[in-house]
Amino acid sequence: MASRIAGLLAALALVALGAGATLAQTYPSRPLRIVVPFAAGAGVLDIMARLVGQHLGANLGQQVVIDNRPGAGGIVGAELAARAEPDGYTLLMGNTALMVSPYLYARLPFDPLTDFVPVTMVNAAPLLLVVNPAVPVQSVQELIAYARARPGQLNYGSGGVGSTPYLATELLKSMAGIDVVHVPYKGGAPALADLMAGQLTFMIENVPGTLPLVKSGKLRALAITSAQRSPLVPDLPTMAEAGVAGYEMIGWNGVFVARGTPPEIVALLGTALAKVLSLPEVTEQMATLGAEPGGDTPQAFGAFVRAESTRWGNIIKEKGIRPE
Repeated sequence: MASRIAGLLAALALVALGAGATLAQTYPSRPLRIVVPFAAGAGVLDIMARLVGQHLGANLGQQVVIDNRPGAGGIVGAELAARAEPDGYTLLMGNTALMVSPYLYARLPFDPLTDFVPVTMVNAAPLLLVVNPAVPVQSVQELIAYARARPGQLNYGSGGVGSTPYLATELLKSMAGIDVVHVPYKGGAPALADLMAGQLTFMIENVPGTLPLVKSGKLRALAITSAQRSPLVPDLPTMAEAGVAGYEMIGWNGVFVARGTPPEIVALLGTALAKVLSLPEVTEQMATLGAEPGGDTPQAFGAFVRAESTRWGNIIKEKGIRPE
């Protein structure tokens, strides 16, 4: 009896393996979509999705559609991707917000570590601390002193609770001991518009959205959040150099698919994305945005996001960061 059961299980395993191999051979046979859980034009997440989608479609021989689903700090779009058919046709462009959501929301309709399969990192990039030019500060230390003298009177904007800029600023608040008010937006672009209009005091935002505004004089940059200076703004100090010892923040974006997606499809997507991210035109465009391309394996990216979840969970608990 036991031997017959073992034989049946082995046969079923062979059937499943054969089905997976056949699926991988025919995939993709129709258009794919990349879900972006923020508004169109809302920041580097959307930029990277469109850049990758354009070349991924050519690589796979199918159209790739960008599906912007903003709402609840990225939760609406992420839930849509988590509930999608696990067939490799719905991809999620996620970032740090996805990994920290369990620590910031009491009730979450998905588990980012178990309901998604990591495919590959797309890019990593630092952020810029910028202020409205009318704010009378020229350095990070002057901004900190200005904020300490006006507790609860200054404000900053971000793409919502859990977004990378939100976490970057809350980390600064905690490390510098300042009390400033968070104003959530549906993306970085509308927040930057209000910053330029004088409705906000400062922001820590992605380089692609802020650097052109700094160069045009519409915003003033005070520091970059990476451990080393950026070749795009070599004269700009890091946050640590500017007086916030130990501060470092790197934003990243990556591709995920729903749990249950066949491993063969995940591997095929990972290989295709790695090829896209190594294209000279893609690496050159990323360099102009201050970003470094990814392209790691699903296994390596999976280890990275698990480490990010643990790291930010500890920081959020240690610093007492809480949603409004």
